Amino acid sequence: MIGRDLEQQLLHDAYSSTQSEFVAVYGRRRVGKTYLVRETLGAKFTFSHAGLANADRKSQLAAWCDSLKDYGLKELPSVQTWIDAFSALKEVVRRSRAKKKVIFIDEMPWLDTPRSGFVTALEFFWNSWASARKDIMLVICGSATSWIINNVIKNHGGLHNRVTCRINVKPFTLRECEAYASSLGLRFQRKQVLECYMIMGGVPFYWSFLKRSLSLAQNIDALFFNPSGMLYGEFDELYASLFHRPERYIDVVTALSVKHAGMSRAELIKEIGIANNGNLTAVLNDLESCGFIRKYVSIGKKERDAIYQLVDFYTLFYFKFLHGKSGVDERYWSLSQGTPTYYSWCGLAFERVCFEHVPQIKRALGIAGVLSSVYSWRSRRESSRGAQVDMLIDRNDQVITLCEMKYSKKPFAIDEEYDMVLQNKIERFREETRTSKAIHLALVSSMGLVKNEYYDDVQNVLTMNDLFA
Repeated sequence: MIGRDLEQQLLHDAYSSTQSEFVAVYGRRRVGKTYLVRETLGAKFTFSHAGLANADRKSQLAAWCDSLKDYGLKELPSVQTWIDAFSALKEVVRRSRAKKKVIFIDEMPWLDTPRSGFVTALEFFWNSWASARKDIMLVICGSATSWIINNVIKNHGGLHNRVTCRINVKPFTLRECEAYASSLGLRFQRKQVLECYMIMGGVPFYWSFLKRSLSLAQNIDALFFNPSGMLYGEFDELYASLFHRPERYIDVVTALSVKHAGMSRAELIKEIGIANNGNLTAVLNDLESCGFIRKYVSIGKKERDAIYQLVDFYTLFYFKFLHGKSGVDERYWSLSQGTPTYYSWCGLAFERVCFEHVPQIKRALGIAGVLSSVYSWRSRRESSRGAQVDMLIDRNDQVITLCEMKYSKKPFAIDEEYDMVLQNKIERFREETRTSKAIHLALVSSMGLVKNEYYDDVQNVLTMNDLFA
């Protein structure tokens, strides 16, 4: 298995525990949650079941009964409710001779159909029976991260504080994607791994479709632009599988796809005409918990001034190159290489890559052991003398590092005009924040920096290799 060392250790620790354990595994769709659990504990399952997408309670219960039969319960009692279903599960557990009885319920959010009583039955099963034993390991999993968080982890009823282990399965890092690409037999150089990451992010499921007989550009054409490609209709499937009434969520990410720096809550309300109430809060929280957007507060600002920014790589790629472009040439990506639109996207996507690799950037700066916070910042000025810093690291050693991120196919050269832009950012930032800390400038450039007369204006230069660390 590529990566997932910490996640596997947490599962092993829960399995070895002398108490019953309630483990919640969650994360973005296609990130490899089910694979992690099956590869780590599959041989130890006492019972395993996966919910059905878009099925009613009757169908869900029928499928549950089928899984009970698979695990040895041939003589089924009448199962009309979820209370009955969990009661039958108890019998499977009682018959098991395993030291630890591992119960794996995958895609649990799909089981909670309207007025099904599923959560109540789960509460009753755990609180009245499983938690009182010493030998149960209940592992729940689901791509609808918001459901897991709201209904289980942050449950204010019978499941309050019942989860004993949380495992948030994150997308792969660049380093892990490089290792995965190698395991697939792909002969990608790092610049190709980086570009693929800018399209797919660290989602192993997407990477698994790459063919070693094709170049990266040919792979992207085949997957996304060919109507028979494996990821051709991924956008609609992705949001429909995660969210009830996905239209509200799509409206938000559509608006954010245009505003690269992000939008405030008030700006979103004005842009998409959504009411300013709890429904909007729920949509924003769900998108954030699933990793599609990030919420950030600029340095010196308050929570009410928070900005929401689209960060999901695939969604960004979709809106830039796929949205509203049905019927385009099946070689669209290959033909787009080197165009202004392509380079515009590269710059934005590379910034997002850097935000996904802040620990690697801190290590490269030599401040991994320094307490620090990461912010973004926008000048209050609307004139040409205004400024914006996409990433700044406020350090506890009395230094603030302003990070500039530049994607290029060759080493980047700072010219006189860009040097003036950099100096203006520093000046505006110091003036408006009134910071007394030293300000350092770091340039994260995919291919490094040309040494010219402006080179020394930058305190630290990082390359894409630092992001692979």
